[in-house]
Amino acid sequence: MDQETTSNNNPGFPVPYEVSLDKVAHIRQEISHLFSVADTTYDYPDKGQFRFRGRILYDLDQPHHFDEIMSVFDDAGFTPKLTEENGRYILTALPFTIAEQEINWVRPLVLFLLTIPTTLFAGTLGDSYVNSLLAEATTGQEVFTTLALNLWRGWPYMVSIFLILGAHEFGHYFASRYHNIPASLPYFIPFPSVFGTMGAMIFQRGPTKNVRVQFDVGASGPLAGLVVAVPILIYGLSTSPLLPLPDVAYQLEGNSVLYAGVKYLVFGQFLPSADGFDVFINQYAWAGWTGLFVTGLNLLPIGQFDGGRVTQVLGGKEILEQLHWPIILGLMAMGFLLNAPTWYVFALLAYLFGSSYDEPLDEVTQLDSTRRALAICTMVIFFLVFVPVPLMEVIP
Repeated sequence: MDQETTSNNNPGFPVPYEVSLDKVAHIRQEISHLFSVADTTYDYPDKGQFRFRGRILYDLDQPHHFDEIMSVFDDAGFTPKLTEENGRYILTALPFTIAEQEINWVRPLVLFLLTIPTTLFAGTLGDSYVNSLLAEATTGQEVFTTLALNLWRGWPYMVSIFLILGAHEFGHYFASRYHNIPASLPYFIPFPSVFGTMGAMIFQRGPTKNVRVQFDVGASGPLAGLVVAVPILIYGLSTSPLLPLPDVAYQLEGNSVLYAGVKYLVFGQFLPSADGFDVFINQYAWAGWTGLFVTGLNLLPIGQFDGGRVTQVLGGKEILEQLHWPIILGLMAMGFLLNAPTWYVFALLAYLFGSSYDEPLDEVTQLDSTRRALAICTMVIFFLVFVPVPLMEVIP
């Protein structure tokens, strides 16, 4: 182009940027030891952007050199996007920068405080002493009074589930911070139910650099959550009684491969047993089971779910696009065939949040062998903790 500057008129960017020839020449010079530019295109792919095509001069197994490229672009008011096309490498300058944002702790704190009573309520419902009192209650007022006066007894479940979900979300948070990705503090979601919460989440406020970072951020949550959930589950099962199944209607938690295996490890038999015995789980075990259940949901290989991120680094965005509708339809089929309405809810969530993908800035760097092995192990964990029928009503 023969003009000196171009202005960005794209309404998707809040601040107009100008691309000067001098600025582009400076960037080109500063990265010349990392990227050899063969040609430059201005106002491409959109007005206010520019593109370098050429050769990468650094070892692709050492992607930290891309950080230096990012720093040069950032100083000039741009963010680089590295791709490969027909054997040539392309650096596209996106007219924005990834600024560090001030952490808002008020909303996360408020949601955390609101989740305390709902998780206390869930724990109280699973307390054997409270259940014996509720069995003697004859009116709704007595039930309410009994639950209110004994709400504090749900603290073992509350503490355990906060530890498990907190480990999960802070795993994401610290991985994001380690890789200099702006992220929010965990948002716990209060929900009065047998679980007391619908989990927790953090908001990532910037793109990942490459698939290695994408894997670290995506897998750190479920792996950290499992490290906390499994010991709590083992302790809970080891302190829960093994009793005959009741002869009245009761609710039974579903088995996953891992949950069934841990029960066998603790009790030396598969439960429920053929002779009509099962473990009556206490609050710790219930929190551990819930932690495994939440991990299985998060590892669904779809969209921005943790499992979607791990699947994407293994097979690319294309495989997620191919799995999108089969997984949604599969969840709906499970809800119908297994009489498990829970899966209709998660099919809706998968539809609403499963069609967006994280596109790293550096699409050239590949997974290293260690992360690839861990990614495969993470997806194996999905099959070990996934519960086809979470809760079932059993009528003898």
